Amino acid sequence: MEIAGAFVFTPRQHRDARGIFLEQMRADVLTDAIGHPFALAQANVSVSTRGVVRGIHYAQVPPGQAKYVTCAAGRVVDYAIDLRLGSPTFGEYATAVLDDVDRRAVYLPEGVGHAFVALSDEATVSYSCTTPFDPMREHGISVFDPELGLHWPDEVELVLSDRDRAAPTLAEVRRDGLLPTMEDCQRHYDRLAAGDLPSHAGSGQ
Repeated sequence: MEIAGAFVFTPRQHRDARGIFLEQMRADVLTDAIGHPFALAQANVSVSTRGVVRGIHYAQVPPGQAKYVTCAAGRVVDYAIDLRLGSPTFGEYATAVLDDVDRRAVYLPEGVGHAFVALSDEATVSYSCTTPFDPMREHGISVFDPELGLHWPDEVELVLSDRDRAAPTLAEVRRDGLLPTMEDCQRHYDRLAAGDLPSHAGSGQ
């Protein structure tokens, strides 16, 4: 993806008369890409009907929360939004289509916001997380913020939770000091690369 530290993985699928087999995640491949092991602390599954938007969600850094996201059934557009103050791509976003055909996965590092919208009648999304859910360090940003300018598919009518619909703008969370800095994120990435894994007292989506 165009956001530094975020990656799209496309697995090789093995098909025969019985069906399909694939490696949903390879620890060695993921470690080579991100520069440190992925410390699984929580695994979530959401089932969404057509048009449902979940996000934009992110966690304060440190420890933040990295995610490995796949779509087990259906089709979604996944959004990675760079929320790291001082990052060359701060405020920019990248998208990837995740579905049960190509079975891609997306890795989002700490400090990068996450959202997706369901394009199929029903979509099952799983996301593995490096820290458990912590509501005190979990935050949201409005998917309609004109400063971010997220483009949503024209073919669906967006459906949001009350929480996500009432989420503040990027400017508001920045004013309140709730955005991660690239400096803090890089310091956290360096600690992970040095083998200092999180204690799992963190946050979630």
